[in-house]
Amino acid sequence: MIKNIGKYMKMLWTVFSRPEKWGVFRRRLFDEIQLIGINSLFIVGLMSVFMGAVIAIQTASNMDSPLLPDYTIGYITRSSTILEFSPTIMSLILAGKVGSNVASEIGTMKTTEQIDALEIMGVNSLTYLVLPKILGSVLFFPVLIIFSMGLSLIGGWMAVVLSSLASSEVYVFGIRSFFEIGDIIYALVKTVVFAFLIVSISSYYGYYSKVGAVEVGKSATRAVVSSSVAILLANFFLTQMFLL
Repeated sequence: MIKNIGKYMKMLWTVFSRPEKWGVFRRRLFDEIQLIGINSLFIVGLMSVFMGAVIAIQTASNMDSPLLPDYTIGYITRSSTILEFSPTIMSLILAGKVGSNVASEIGTMKTTEQIDALEIMGVNSLTYLVLPKILGSVLFFPVLIIFSMGLSLIGGWMAVVLSSLASSEVYVFGIRSFFEIGDIIYALVKTVVFAFLIVSISSYYGYYSKVGAVEVGKSATRAVVSSSVAILLANFFLTQMFLL
């Protein structure tokens, strides 16, 4: 985790300063949505389909009691996907992909003195570099997670139907059973918090990286580890707040 919390909080205070030029900020925001969000669609989609398939097959294979109705497969797949697997597991995967990219990008700019050049020109480097990344992730991560939820349920449907473990009608009935919109809200709130933690922590390690290629690599590794730990801790506390 971050050792110097005060330094991290000071960085965040500076990050959320008013951008000097809104036109430049909007262009950078759309660029970051492309880099952080849209470029992650493939890996999120691929993982989600197989994750949903595995959950459905494991649920079906462990239903030994005759008292459990067949639609339990769809119900368990939906609940596991929405409440935990899509928001948390996908965020951990994105912490590795996005977090390392953010930390290495900013760390490289620090090594090549591009950040010093921005400061000399009178540009708030933290707002210019970090704020678009944070807002881009907070805005687009929920889209990724909704995409993940849908593909996970489709993957589970394909798995049980092709394996003849349940009919399509029974699986869909299980997905629709006892559905609460609060589960979606809970998952998306977690996603926004995780997105903020991933990008802000990774930016911190990149911005305060020491000079040199080796140090930039170490900063990227620390960013991924710290982001993952922060996600797990936040997941624990958010679950207590919302579900207990």
